[in-house]
Amino acid sequence: MPRIAPWFIAPALLLFLTSLLLAEDFHPDQSSLPTPPPEGATVLLGPETNEFLSKSGGAIDWPLEDGVVTSTRGQSRSNHIVSKLHFRDADIHAEFKLPPKGSGNSGIYIHGNYELQVINSTGKEKLDQGDIGAVYGFAPAKVNAGKAPGEWQVYDIRYRAPRRDESGKIVEKGKISAWLNGQLVQDETEVDEPRSNYHPYRYKTTDYLKSIWEKQKQTSVGPVFLQDHDNAVQFRNVWVKPLDDKAVLVEGS
Repeated sequence: MPRIAPWFIAPALLLFLTSLLLAEDFHPDQSSLPTPPPEGATVLLGPETNEFLSKSGGAIDWPLEDGVVTSTRGQSRSNHIVSKLHFRDADIHAEFKLPPKGSGNSGIYIHGNYELQVINSTGKEKLDQGDIGAVYGFAPAKVNAGKAPGEWQVYDIRYRAPRRDESGKIVEKGKISAWLNGQLVQDETEVDEPRSNYHPYRYKTTDYLKSIWEKQKQTSVGPVFLQDHDNAVQFRNVWVKPLDDKAVLVEGS
C-alpha cells in the first residue's frame, strides 16, 4: 500500500476538524452581562483594552471611557472602527446599548461585508432586513429579540467565511448563526457577495480599507467593524474567538 505523505493528511484533517467544530451546537449563555471571554478568545474592547483602529488605520476618534466606546459620526454613515485582529472563521461577541434618542442604527459588520443589524425595533411584529437581528440585505431575524434603548444587549455570532478561488470568486457560500439577548435570530444563514450600498470597501472608503479588501479576496480573512450610522450607540466587551489557525494581528497603516 502506498504511503500517504503527512503534508497531504494535515490540510484534510484540519478541514475536517474545523467542520466538526462549526457543526457543534451553538448556544451561548447570554443570561448575565457582561459575559467573560472564553479561553482562546482575543479581547478587542474591554476595561483596559482597545484593539480597534479607524478606517484609515490610525487611532479611533470614538469616545472611550471605562471600556465603553460610543459611535461617533464623521462623514455620513461611514466613521466605522476596524479590529486589529483579522480572522477567517470565528465566534464573535459584542454588547451594545441604544441611545435614548434616534433610531439607534449601527451594526456588527463581519469582515466589513455582512452586517448584524443594531437598531431600535422595539415592539415591531413583522421584521424586515433592516430590523434588529437581521443580516442586512440577506435575511430578517427569526424573532424580535431586541430590547429598549438604555438596556445593555448582546450578540453572539458564529461565522464561517465564504471560500474563494484564486481569482477571488466565491466558490462556497459563508454561513452566519447568531443569538441576540437569549434568542436565536439567525440559523446558518448563507451569505455570498456583499449587498449593502454602504459597503465600507466601496462607500467613502480609504486606502487602508482597500488594502484589506484586496487581501481578503485572496484569503477570506478580515476584521470585524463596529459601524457608524449617525447614531450614538455604545459598545463594550467585544471579543473574537477564532475557529481555525488563520487569525493574525494587523497593527494598521
